Amino acid sequence: MQARYLTSRLLLQPKPKAFRLPQMNQFSSMHPDVKEFLDGYPNIDHTGPPNPDHLNLKFYSNEVKCLPDKLLIEELLDKWQGNYDDLEWSHGFIQWLTGVNSKARPLTRYEMEQINSSPALLIRLRRSYELMLDFYGMKLLDAESGLVGRKDDGWKERYENLVSASHNNSRITRILKCLSIMSYPHYAAPFVLHVLNEQSEHGQLDTSVLQKSLDGWWANCNRNDQERETIREIITRIRSKTDNWTFTRAAYEQMIHARATQNTLTLPN
Repeated sequence: MQARYLTSRLLLQPKPKAFRLPQMNQFSSMHPDVKEFLDGYPNIDHTGPPNPDHLNLKFYSNEVKCLPDKLLIEELLDKWQGNYDDLEWSHGFIQWLTGVNSKARPLTRYEMEQINSSPALLIRLRRSYELMLDFYGMKLLDAESGLVGRKDDGWKERYENLVSASHNNSRITRILKCLSIMSYPHYAAPFVLHVLNEQSEHGQLDTSVLQKSLDGWWANCNRNDQERETIREIITRIRSKTDNWTFTRAAYEQMIHARATQNTLTLPN
């Protein structure tokens, strides 16, 4: 079950005739959890956290240890970098990194504001994302744009693990939601588009389970309507059995680089 809380140089291969999107697709019926996220979690507190301990904030402030792993966030980020067994089989840490855990209430608006106002805490949030990207066989190529690529060494083994360990699909949902409601909403689309490129051009990460998670969940962990619509168009074309079209790496990179100057995510001509 997906988690409820948040926590280059070839262009697109041309198609000889115009492609028309279908009237209905897999996005027509949206899961309630996704809708709640897109609506901004309307039931989240606005005045302050009911939990006086602020454990999520204290964890990112390196003041309390996550449980059951008993690690401060700086310890976790240092000791678990490349420690794939712990990252795979420990299940508590990801809830702390993404703002929902059994020892504290889900991330509150107060805590969001405090973390978003602190450069040091935001760096920890980005490092947490990079830790998990490495675990999934990827790396953050550009911290400004969010461009993602394969990690230098061992990406294939990590991709194989992501394919076989489906519980990571819900982890990714949590991660993308967390990034989207914090100060990294522009990271959501580059991650999803990277996976779509791997599926379309290289046949990687292309199982039915991963397709379902991406199409129904990850692609919607983005509150930018225009970006979701563009990603929806790409997914529909990739999944089409009649549209002989490939979403290339060059197109992906061009989209992300152009977004930085045009402030919109669009397919290259």
